Amino acid sequence: MNAQLPASRSEMSERMRGKLRTPGDDTPSQAEAAIRVMIVDDSLTVRTIFKRMVESDASMKVTATASSAERAIAELKSVPADVILLDLEMPGMGGLEALPEILKRAAGGQVLVVSSLTQDGAEHTVSALSMGAADTMLKPRPGGFNEDYRAQLLGKIRALGGAKGDVRADSARARAPDATTIEKDKAQFSRPPEIVAIGASTGGIHALNILLRGLTPDFYCPILITQHLPSTFIPVFARQVEMACARPAVIAEDGTEIRRGQVVIATGHGHMIVTRRGNKLVTRTSCEPARSGCLPSVDPMFASLAQSCGNRVLALVLSGMGRDGLEGARALVDAGSTVFAQDAETSAVWGMPGAVAKAGLASLIARPEELRERMLGAVQGVVASERG
Repeated sequence: MNAQLPASRSEMSERMRGKLRTPGDDTPSQAEAAIRVMIVDDSLTVRTIFKRMVESDASMKVTATASSAERAIAELKSVPADVILLDLEMPGMGGLEALPEILKRAAGGQVLVVSSLTQDGAEHTVSALSMGAADTMLKPRPGGFNEDYRAQLLGKIRALGGAKGDVRADSARARAPDATTIEKDKAQFSRPPEIVAIGASTGGIHALNILLRGLTPDFYCPILITQHLPSTFIPVFARQVEMACARPAVIAEDGTEIRRGQVVIATGHGHMIVTRRGNKLVTRTSCEPARSGCLPSVDPMFASLAQSCGNRVLALVLSGMGRDGLEGARALVDAGSTVFAQDAETSAVWGMPGAVAKAGLASLIARPEELRERMLGAVQGVVASERG
């Protein structure tokens, strides 16, 4: 038996600090497992506050700070980041202009936009989310960087950085569609759905943008959307949805009639509930607490559609943290409707679609591009995979 040489004093010191592992130990050290955060903001005060907040959590570490988008892009050449806190309104290139290059250089890192409360801030933030930023956090007014704000910020970073684990394993364990499922889809889609309903949260706007920009002029089916966003962002979001899909987009209020060729968006201060009045579908707004804690919540929209439309609904659950949409998806499937879910690989956070997929409720788990093709095929009464 070969005797193992005693570790040097420096090696022992390194191991005590968690920087080295003993041979055969495959468990990541605390430093290796930490979520790596980059902070990009032109304000030294804001960078300092965010750095202090992030480093108050032992599961996170700040790998770099940058005072401009140009510096952030340069830093990303050599400094890794799992989550990037990005201010959009900065001198020079600006965060919005730099976002595509930042996403490219981050190589899988997620961008959390820190947005101002101004109208321009809302416009730029929704644009950033449609381009691939994962989530947004309002930048508070002076004095607003309190404990509640710190908890919200760290929660968002934790959710976005949690993708450091191998989500593909979770995706593979979820029930993927097989030949039987596809045959079931064909039978369901022999009668086109009456309505398409989409639920999304963190990272969902980017996927939604892919879905909407690919709609064909003959896609007549109304689309309902519940997207988790601050209520002040909803009018901006509605306008951008309208531009993306070249069809009217309205915000659901009490008595809003759902019409063909139209997009109806849940208001930011209540759930969208759908009821049938004769041969018409109309919306009402509810503020009753949802089990998910979200307002608006996807569950009430899905559940009300199960009651009002039965088996004539195609529901899609896109990227988002938490489990909102799971209960509503179950109600839809029990009513005979079909549910699709975004896959783990393209989701910023595979919480909402993952919950639906793992529960065996999704007939299709796929990239947004494939979800769009199957959605188009379903509404036209043809399974997209059969197209020539």
